[in-house]
Amino acid sequence: MNQVIHNFNRGPMTMSSREVATLTGRRHDQVLRTARDLVAQGVTQSVETLYVHEQNGQRYPEHRLNKRDSLVLVARLSPEFTARIVDRWQELESMQSPAVPQTLPEALRLAADLAEEKAQLELENRSQAAEIQSLRNLFVDGMTPTEFAKRLNGVNCQKINQTLAIRGWLYRDAFDCWRVAGYARDKYLTERQSNIVRNSGQVMVKSTPVLLKAGAQRIHQLYLSRKLPMKVTWDGQFTHDKIQEAAA
Repeated sequence: MNQVIHNFNRGPMTMSSREVATLTGRRHDQVLRTARDLVAQGVTQSVETLYVHEQNGQRYPEHRLNKRDSLVLVARLSPEFTARIVDRWQELESMQSPAVPQTLPEALRLAADLAEEKAQLELENRSQAAEIQSLRNLFVDGMTPTEFAKRLNGVNCQKINQTLAIRGWLYRDAFDCWRVAGYARDKYLTERQSNIVRNSGQVMVKSTPVLLKAGAQRIHQLYLSRKLPMKVTWDGQFTHDKIQEAAA
């Protein structure tokens, strides 16, 4: 249960989607998908962020939910487990106010713990700010997934569409062209249509998948989580070497 941030007058208390998954017995990817859908529908306002996995040190997405949004999420996932979440929130709220130190060593220990937590939060905030700035530099309206992937160091751009197809974002139509699947349409991708005149004079309408901002953000998260196809020559660095080239 160490995934919960306890609030000692430093901001609102939240619960992670990982703890919701633990309490309801669901896989975290299922909980995360439902949390994203609720935000997209405007039902909740939980924030997606990245956490560092304690075993492999890699960063993965999670949602931070306040009390209301966590209850809404669980009601959508598993109504029978709502009581568990209510009980857990009561437990957390009872722990919200720390015990007053009774001795000087206890006071020093508390001060050190608070300073350590503050430093960790500042580090996470700087990391999130850097990621947001990276996306601002990388994403341009009208980009295709391949064009966006070219700006991510080491990604095998020739395989990005196949990877998105596996995730249900894209599919090939009868003409062997990439099209946006219903799951991702208007959520991660849209389509740009153009007319192509054939030698016979017949006009053919061509559809090209185009990234939305949320789609670029999700691909960037997959990149940082090492879930995109990478070149064998990749140097292991999560950099954006193509930014200056693209801006030139």
